[in-house]
Amino acid sequence: MSLSWPFSGLRQGGAKSRLIFALDVGSLREAEQLVRSLVREIGLFKIGKQLFLHAGPPVVRMVREKGGEVFLDLKFHDIPRTVAKAAAEATRMGVRMFDLHASGSLAMMQQTVTEVNRICRNEQLRRPKILAVTVLTSLTREDLRRLGVQAGVESQVVRLAKLAREASMDGVVASPLEIARIRKDCGRGFLIVTPGVRSAKTTWDDQKRVLTPEQAIAAGADYIVVGKPIRDAKDPSAAAREIVMEMERGGAGLRTKARGES
Repeated sequence: MSLSWPFSGLRQGGAKSRLIFALDVGSLREAEQLVRSLVREIGLFKIGKQLFLHAGPPVVRMVREKGGEVFLDLKFHDIPRTVAKAAAEATRMGVRMFDLHASGSLAMMQQTVTEVNRICRNEQLRRPKILAVTVLTSLTREDLRRLGVQAGVESQVVRLAKLAREASMDGVVASPLEIARIRKDCGRGFLIVTPGVRSAKTTWDDQKRVLTPEQAIAAGADYIVVGKPIRDAKDPSAAAREIVMEMERGGAGLRTKARGES
């Protein structure tokens, strides 16, 4: 195993560059306060449906104006043309990442990639990373069965990840429990962004398939998403720094393992 991956990413700006904070609040004012306190502690701010529907594109501009990067987490899922056009607008807003559902079809993902590449080339825009959501971390095997999916969670995640790779997507959003299989089947250059990450000091809520930051990085995650443990802390900045330290321990463990296998 080469030592150039994934440790090079942790060295570029440190582990904090791989920490995504879920900006799941109900107002632009709350969002601005958190961005101001956390912009030097994390890599990206994840803007989801609640905040985006409340504040709209101005919240993306606010984060960028304060020096932050945005992961636009709207999980597009529609006919290919509609998703591709929505992706074009996300690209024009200057987000660093956005996502769509892999279950929307190979054609939907391919058309989105083609459209984003086209407008970046024609309008000289920075190309965002395009991620495919596999299976939500709140879902269990029983949930999938009720939806008509007979495969287990891990098998379904890997199936959708391979479909995303075929569509030339940059990576996937998947729980930390599926990292090893995705990495094995999709390769090292394929990004894995993992929600379902909770500090060892916090309790789980509606997420079912979870690991700690240290465990997720040790498993090979490129980015981790953390919300509540930072957002609800008395000192969000200190909480973010603590999570970064957990990530660094995971990276150290992964380096040790790689040396043993080289």
